[in-house]
Amino acid sequence: MAENASQTICVIIAVKNAAETIGIAIQSALNEARVSEVVVVDDGSTDGTADVARKADDKSGRLTVVSFEKNRGPSAARNHAIAISSAPLIGILDADDFFFPGRFAPMLEEEGWDLIADNIAFIYEPSGPVRPERFETRARTMSLVEFVEGNISKRGVKRGETGFLKPVMSRAFLDAHGLRYDENMRFGEDYDFYARALAKGARYKVIEHCGYGAIVRQDSLSSRHHTDDLRKFYQADDALLADPALGEEERAVIVRHRDHTRDRYELRAFLDIKSQAGNGAAIRHLLSRPQVLPAVAKGIFLDKLDLLRARSSKPQAQPAGMRYLLPGIPAVQK
Repeated sequence: MAENASQTICVIIAVKNAAETIGIAIQSALNEARVSEVVVVDDGSTDGTADVARKADDKSGRLTVVSFEKNRGPSAARNHAIAISSAPLIGILDADDFFFPGRFAPMLEEEGWDLIADNIAFIYEPSGPVRPERFETRARTMSLVEFVEGNISKRGVKRGETGFLKPVMSRAFLDAHGLRYDENMRFGEDYDFYARALAKGARYKVIEHCGYGAIVRQDSLSSRHHTDDLRKFYQADDALLADPALGEEERAVIVRHRDHTRDRYELRAFLDIKSQAGNGAAIRHLLSRPQVLPAVAKGIFLDKLDLLRARSSKPQAQPAGMRYLLPGIPAVQK
């Protein structure tokens, strides 16, 4: 049996204005026998989310609901939950997602990890209960290079970054290295947290078995980030690059990710100025910072190219009901 197979899990849910979904998320966590704590941090909701969360209590004494008077962001909410909980393992659950039954058993059977993640099913417009395909529980170790490389998005490809993974984490490892979420970040905080853990030597395992259901919504936080969030995102890579222990290959891929994110920021900053102050102000911005001209010009060209392709191509079919972050081998039915 694996060293973690007898340990229990604290599930952390940072939430703002998710009264319609928080009950399902909590119930899916409380249904898991290995979960000893569910900590919900209501991050300044105005729709009664905390009341709905408390009504999801199964009377087992495992649910804690706390509320921030003002919104402080997901990083602050998660850090608070870590501080007031005690289970040796920590898992993150988004407020509009859920666990499939039996999620944790195959993860905890694995040995030799500090973080372990399973496959994610992205679910589009669910109309009722859904079940994931059963995949073989094949495990592999993910390096810092592979993790960062997997977070460099590509045009025309459905989002599937490795930063979407929701690992179970060893509290002992986090405490030993003083790892907590960066409370200045409201976008990309998961990527930053896991990248810093890997840079500290975390053993990160990934299995293909699917236990996490992610509901795809157009109004998710990741689709509503502000321009300044992108600045903080690429600056997080700059902070990571300050680590002298990084290897050459690790440093190179982090630079690629930083530059990719910085280019997105420069385009957004230019478009913001154009929208708010007009073409003249936008041109003056570029003249004052000529080094960003290539990124802005490339971004505008690619955006226009995407628009032309969309107009000239046949209407895209609606997304499938479910897709998976990781490829997997279907398990043999017994």
